[in-house]
Amino acid sequence: MWSRRNRQIMGLREMVNRDIAADLVGGRSVKPLFRPYSVGSAQVDFPRNIKKSERKPMVTSVNELKRQARAAKTLRQNVQEIPLRAPENGLLVRELVPVAHEVYASRAELFACVSAVAGRIPIYLCSSCGEVHIGGSPHQIRTCNVKDSLSSKEHSWKIGGIESILPLVESFHLYDRVGRAVTHNERLQVDRIPAIVELCVQAGVDLPEYPTRRRTAPVYSVSGRIIDFERRFPKSDMPGKDINTYRFWNREKNHDKEKPVDIESNNIKVTAARGLEAWEKMCTGATKLMTKYAVQTCGYCLEVQVGPKGHRVRNCYAYKHQMRDGQHAWQEARIDDIIPPVYVWHVRGSCLVNDLRRYYGKLPAIVELFAQAGAQVGEKYADVMREDIAVPELDEDKLVV
Repeated sequence: MWSRRNRQIMGLREMVNRDIAADLVGGRSVKPLFRPYSVGSAQVDFPRNIKKSERKPMVTSVNELKRQARAAKTLRQNVQEIPLRAPENGLLVRELVPVAHEVYASRAELFACVSAVAGRIPIYLCSSCGEVHIGGSPHQIRTCNVKDSLSSKEHSWKIGGIESILPLVESFHLYDRVGRAVTHNERLQVDRIPAIVELCVQAGVDLPEYPTRRRTAPVYSVSGRIIDFERRFPKSDMPGKDINTYRFWNREKNHDKEKPVDIESNNIKVTAARGLEAWEKMCTGATKLMTKYAVQTCGYCLEVQVGPKGHRVRNCYAYKHQMRDGQHAWQEARIDDIIPPVYVWHVRGSCLVNDLRRYYGKLPAIVELFAQAGAQVGEKYADVMREDIAVPELDEDKLVV
């Protein structure tokens, strides 16, 4: 004998089948007034914030990392040379040098365009949780749920700046990327620069204020140990000059890239389109660089180190840092770790209210800034923008099915 719950489920199923059959016979087609998601496009979840006790998703699975560690241990047991390719052998990847220069130039152009557009469109920042809002009056969505927030979960807005939509992620500058890691006692002696700039420097961009070692001969790995013949046997005819720290390619200096980028501030739409193009170039180029040049990030905090391994500075205060003695839980980084996107609510022609937030879309703050200035957003962000959703009025919210 069936249980009472099963009988109720079967009764509801028969009722639905009768309604569908009646609609088909009568030739009627019942459509809802509003659809939260269009039929042609699949529902896409917004990027969620990772909890403090949760580790970042890993690029390579744990099982694959264990397999690679076992294979490396087997190679180290035999006294033989382990072949290394660029950039693991200390040399540059020649085909990625123009990409590094393009990323560095795009970053300078992006900051110039953001500075010009931010003077026309206001940027708001929540002083409690760090929520960002672009343009118009700040929204009334109650999502401020931190320790010092209001009991109503409403945001405490203030005027923000460029750093609110383009957060600065720093990394230790390495003179020798295949050398030893930065120790805890050297944390105040080594410069910290933006991680995207450090990635460009290691990939071939020469900056006089941040010299780096450019090798002419590769390093070798024997039983897991790095052997550098340039350091062991320097050239006797040029003492102290065997390491070329600047101008590896011996080409003329491009003065145009070092000058401030000229932006036509009168035409804000052209400036926004130019800035959005620079943003796409910077993200695409950085992704290409990270396929060859390793970048490490902590699994629990925002620390990033550009290079084949992380540093040894014990400044991690994230989840269970006492068990690691303050050291970071290093893992392979993603593009979002060195260029973190700040997502903001996106909707056109409507005031953002709390009761209708499930109908609103989202965009990276930098893209939303340029979109409100008149730039055309591509199909890349079509799923998270949700512009094919009809936003109902407050009195029509209960009628949505």
